[in-house]
Amino acid sequence: MVEDDRRYMREPAKRVFAQEFRESDLTYREGDDIYSPQYLITPTGAKVNRLFVTGTMIERDDIGGEVEYWRARITDPTGVFLVYAGQYQQEAAEVIATTEPPAFVAVIGKQNIYTTPEETTITSIRPERIQVIEEETVDQWIIDTAEQTLKRLQNRSELLEEAVKHYQTDPERYREMVATALDALKH
Repeated sequence: MVEDDRRYMREPAKRVFAQEFRESDLTYREGDDIYSPQYLITPTGAKVNRLFVTGTMIERDDIGGEVEYWRARITDPTGVFLVYAGQYQQEAAEVIATTEPPAFVAVIGKQNIYTTPEETTITSIRPERIQVIEEETVDQWIIDTAEQTLKRLQNRSELLEEAVKHYQTDPERYREMVATALDALKH
């Protein structure tokens, strides 16, 4: 019985900067059944099923036809996260629809990877929850995400080795990304 209960436990949400998330395209599924989670392995070796991100929502658009389907662009100091919410993420879609950009927001959601017919990979977040937050929360997220990113680069894990092989990861490039993010805190 414990095994069945574990199947439905939520994955912890990982903190990843936008630049690293957008450069990610290595996925794998743990297990063979339809309930097995799909993971995204990032260039620094983060194993992402769910994300926790913060930033400034700079743009929102209803891109749906018959039904509302919202796209939000959320920036952190390294780039842009794309967030898509529709009828299956009604609470998140409502927050996007009623929040006037620019606004500081926090998002918890599932990673989503789409490959276009032209073989371009688009990473996005399917939100479980979005809320408007204060700038101090964004600043703390940047500090925490920087620490976690540097920790991943220092720990020579199996996932990092796999990521280095797939992405040809240059650890210095991601240390520079962290420095850029931390420099943004100096306002």
